[in-house]
Amino acid sequence: MEPEAQAFLGTFVAESYYYWASVFMLIIHVGFLAYEGGASRAKNVLATMVKNLLTLAVVGLSFYFFGYWVYAGFSIFPRFGGILGPWSSALPENLGPLDGEGLLDFVAATYPWSASMGPNIGDNLTGVFFFAFALFAMTTASIMSGAVIERIRLGAYLILASILGGFLWVVAASWGWNYWGWFNSMGYHDFGCSAVVHGVSGFFALGVLINLGPRIGKYDYQGNPRTIMPHNLPLTMVGLMLIFVGFYAFLAGCVIFLPGATVETSIYGSPMTLASVGVNTTLALCIGIVAAYLGSKGDPFFTISGGLAGIISVGAGLDLYAPPLVLLIAFIGAYTMPFVGKLVEKMGIDDAVGAFAVHGYCGVLGSMAVGVMATGYSVGTFPPTNFMAQLIGTFLCTIVLGLIPGYGISWVLNKLNLLRVPPEEEIEGLDLGDFGIEGYPEFSMIAEDDAIDEPVRVP
Repeated sequence: MEPEAQAFLGTFVAESYYYWASVFMLIIHVGFLAYEGGASRAKNVLATMVKNLLTLAVVGLSFYFFGYWVYAGFSIFPRFGGILGPWSSALPENLGPLDGEGLLDFVAATYPWSASMGPNIGDNLTGVFFFAFALFAMTTASIMSGAVIERIRLGAYLILASILGGFLWVVAASWGWNYWGWFNSMGYHDFGCSAVVHGVSGFFALGVLINLGPRIGKYDYQGNPRTIMPHNLPLTMVGLMLIFVGFYAFLAGCVIFLPGATVETSIYGSPMTLASVGVNTTLALCIGIVAAYLGSKGDPFFTISGGLAGIISVGAGLDLYAPPLVLLIAFIGAYTMPFVGKLVEKMGIDDAVGAFAVHGYCGVLGSMAVGVMATGYSVGTFPPTNFMAQLIGTFLCTIVLGLIPGYGISWVLNKLNLLRVPPEEEIEGLDLGDFGIEGYPEFSMIAEDDAIDEPVRVP
């Protein structure tokens, strides 16, 4: 084989790897569509599913127009220079262990008008990386989507989703899930985005829920929570199974494999294998379902959510943990997740799908577990992983970029009377209120004896 062909083969393998990982990541959103549609009541199923479709569209566009270059350009702000540092022709001199070589070129390639974002046979990878990151962004926004079903205005939701998926999560990723991110200089490690994706979105959703309020009928006159059953629990369970499938691709997309590489690495440069992702994800999924079954005393909704809780609880250290550690941490996260969900419910916060318990709580647990179980792990010239770095990074992701913006933006929307649908529309159902049609029309089949004047003749 010619040397040029060998070089191209390496590029094509990397390009194909991220392309197909991103395609399979889209299955996550098929799962969210089914999961949230089934979790809603029949009168809201159409509005819930359309909201998920629009999430992909709005977040995908917002990530293209500004999210991708935020990921590249915010990586050293604010610790190593002003916000204009990455956009200028020179980098600050105080980057420390961060390797600034190539950062400016990376920033220039991520602008919407960059030649690298179009058909460019000289750059096979920038566009396919955009594809993968756009799917990460959509997933982050979709996590918040399920928590607020059945009473949020569609316009308000899309504003929140575009800010969360197109900016806030991207800043967290720029700081804590980026080779140049300044969290590296502290010794932060979050391979599977426990805090960077799940923590941000779970706490952002919590902030929104505080202002949004519970669904009508969720609490009785004494303030005791009442169960609002999903209209199609089997569909919800199938949706979560699809999310599990997409999650394998999500975690595979966290692996860095570039042309000419001799080993796979994490985003932090630590060596790893796809095999470790396959083994540890499967173990976390399995033990998570068992643990949530035990913790919830057999509740079907919490049981299947436990699979996701288990994976998120070990996500940050998935590339570092031996299987016994995976089983231990995933069990703890999934077993305690139902108790957190019920506690939030007792506090008067109506989280329709338990998004905070599964993503927010388990995201914090997953990120902080690295600071305990993998402390002292070191890569290159970066400081060793340590508890304090995990604590600072987790706090910035969940509180500064999650809870506070979620509460603040929804508070403004609520004051402008733009956050929640009117009570009469909520009672009637959002399908009729938003679209004028029902997801399940009661008389979709006209009785034969009503369709004609004469009685039907039965053969």
